[in-house]
Formats: sequence, C-alpha cells, structure tokens
Amino acid sequence: MAANTLTIRDNRTGKEVEFPIESGTEGPPVVAVEKFYKEFGLFTLDPGFRSTASCKSKITFIDGEAGVLLYRGYPIEQLAESSSFAEVCYLLLYGELPNQDQYNDFVHKVTHHTMLHEQILNFYKGYRRDAHPMAIMVGVVGALSAFYHDSLDVHNPRHREISAFRLISKIPTIAAASYKYSVGQPFVYPDNGKGYVENFLYMLFSVPCAKYTISPVLVRAMRQIMILHADHEQNASTSTVRLAGSSQANPFAAASAGIGALWGPAHGGANEEVLSMLHEIGSVERVGEYIKRAKDPKDPFRLMGFGHRVYKNYDPRARILKKAAHDVLVELGRGNDPMFKLAMELERIAQEDEYFVTKKLYPNVDFYSGIIQSAIGIPTNMFTVIFAVARMVGWVAQWKEMIEYGEGIGRPRQLYVGAARRDYLFMNERK
Repeated sequence: MAANTLTIRDNRTGKEVEFPIESGTEGPPVVAVEKFYKEFGLFTLDPGFRSTASCKSKITFIDGEAGVLLYRGYPIEQLAESSSFAEVCYLLLYGELPNQDQYNDFVHKVTHHTMLHEQILNFYKGYRRDAHPMAIMVGVVGALSAFYHDSLDVHNPRHREISAFRLISKIPTIAAASYKYSVGQPFVYPDNGKGYVENFLYMLFSVPCAKYTISPVLVRAMRQIMILHADHEQNASTSTVRLAGSSQANPFAAASAGIGALWGPAHGGANEEVLSMLHEIGSVERVGEYIKRAKDPKDPFRLMGFGHRVYKNYDPRARILKKAAHDVLVELGRGNDPMFKLAMELERIAQEDEYFVTKKLYPNVDFYSGIIQSAIGIPTNMFTVIFAVARMVGWVAQWKEMIEYGEGIGRPRQLYVGAARRDYLFMNERK
C-alpha cells in the first residue's frame, strides 16, 4: 500500500482497491473517489456534503477549528483592516494583490460599468411596491443576459472578463434601485467620482432634493462588512453558482441562481434573524431567561448568530464587526445603544455557559452585521441584498475558476428509497 493512498476493502467480495490521497496547501487531505462506483458498483452517501470536497480551488481557505479565514492566502483580519473592497475584488479574481497601475486600471474598469441599460429600470415597474428586494434582485440579475448578450461565450476568456466586470460593477446599482423602488423614491444613478462602497451608500440613501454626505466611519464599517462577506469557500450559494455554471449557463443566470440560494434564512438571511431575536429578548435583564430557553430541546427558540457549519471556534469575521459596531454607534451618538449592549451581554453569558462552550457555539459574522446595518439606516429586508452585493465577486471568481479548470457538468447521484419497480395498472384494476 502506497503512503499516499487509502486502501478500501469490499467485505462482500474481498476486493481491495487503492484510492489516491491528495493534499492541498492547507487543510485536511482528501481521498479521490472518482472511480469508487466503477470499482465497487457503489455510490458514496454524504447528505449536506459534510465530508465531501466538491472541487479544487485556490481562492478561499477556512480552518474552522482554529477560526482562520484566508483569501488567496491573506488573513481576513489584515484585509479588513488595510484593503479597499476593490483591492479585495482584484485579489479574489486574479490571485494576487495589485500594484498601483493594476489597481488604477481595475478601478477604472469597474467604475465605468456601473450604469445600467436604461430599459432595465423598466423591469422594476413590473414588481409590486411591497416586493422583497431579493425577489427583484433574482429577476433583474438574471435578465442582464438579455441586455449584454455580446459576451456570453463562457469559453472565451475575454467574454468571461467582461461579464465579471459587469456583474461586480452593476450589482450595487441593481441593489440600490431595488431599495429605492420598494420605498417609492426615485432611482439614483451612480457617481463615478466615488469609491465602490461610498457610491453604493450614495445610491441607497441620497435623494435629488438634498445634498448627501456620509461619515467615513460608516463607510469603513460597510467596507469591512463587504470584505468579510466577499467569499467563504463552498457554501450553499457559491456551490449553487458553480453547479449552475457547470452546465455552461451564462454567468448572469448562474449569479441569479446564487442569489436565490443566498435568500434562505439559514444562509444569507441569518443576520435578519439575529436582529429579530434581539428585539424579541428586548432587554439585558431577560438574557438569562432566553439562554435557558435556548438550552431546552423542547423549546423552539434558538440563539441566532451563534455557531457555524464550518467554524468550531470564534468566527474571525465576528471579532472585526464587533469593533466596527461599537465604532458606528459611537459615531452616531448611540454608544449606549440597548441592542448593542444586549448583544454583548448575550455573547458574554453564552461564552461562559458550559452548554455553549461544550458545543462550541461562538458568535458568527451575522451576530453583529445586522446591528451595524440597522444603525446605518438599512432596513432588515435589505440585509441579504447587501450580502449579495458583497458576495458577487466571490461568486464570479469561483465561476471563472470552475470554467478555467475545465470541470465537467455537476451531476450528483442519490440513494433511491422510493417504490420498487412495478407495473402500470389501468383505472379499473386499482383498489
């Protein structure tokens, strides 16, 4: 048996087969089981893909036990502290941090793709005024392929790059327009003299009848939120984008599929659930009561924003946003904000309680991001939209990588547990 293989024996037949073990730059090795069915006539069953690597990737690495998140090898803490969002976009797309000339050229290209075709704005009029902004996002992003069909050849590197710029550049404009439509305000066109994050906030909150200014502290907090959400390995929405893209669907369709997957409360909607939970608890005095309820298996109440499918340690993104939340509230003169105090007390008690410590239920990125966005003035139904704006670059980078690696179409198999083969009965023969 070779050192870099795993031998599997079928006890039914006595057949033994060696499967190669492949090691990555970081993280646990993997067993390459592509030939498992051919050798044994068996499928592997792994619901939720808890032990399955679905692809090879160079983009993002997570060590859940140690609480580590790396973009292209760079610690998320360093990027959140020092990088612009545009710089992180370049890093995720191209694998390296840009020099000044590369950065300037990249920002120029992103900036000059921010406008939407004017007819796209007609799509918004087809939605009810009370439509959820995510519903609008799914439809409008998918419809981009009807307007930008000059670059939909996924096998053409130039087409892939143009589509990437269009998605990254236009998603803030699309998102802001979704919000403006939902509140009955006029659409705000992008201002190419502003940075990516500042321009997004400008399109969200400015109105034609007043001059708009925003504190650099709030811009910095939003920049950090977007950097922290830019990519996160093979999560549900990213896997959806890659699977949709594997059929050679155009990138706008794949991105729309990702937005749909992100919409779920177990994924992108979790920060909205955190804020609802904090409002339900209401005050610091009631924290003990709700901690007790969270530990009761018969009680449906759950502490939202604690624990993570991958992280079994403190989510490194939560540490950054905890400080950002404090800075934002101080800047807005709300340093004694009851929701923030409640969140900190809930975190403190949960981390000292044996139940949560044993189960490794630490705060995740959703725990503080909702507090920040709410303080800035973003309504809860826009929280997942903000997530989609930030994650678009990750989806695009993962989609491009999947295409460039030449991965075939995704086609999972199943364990069939339905009815066995049976013959058709005519109506008069059925009981």
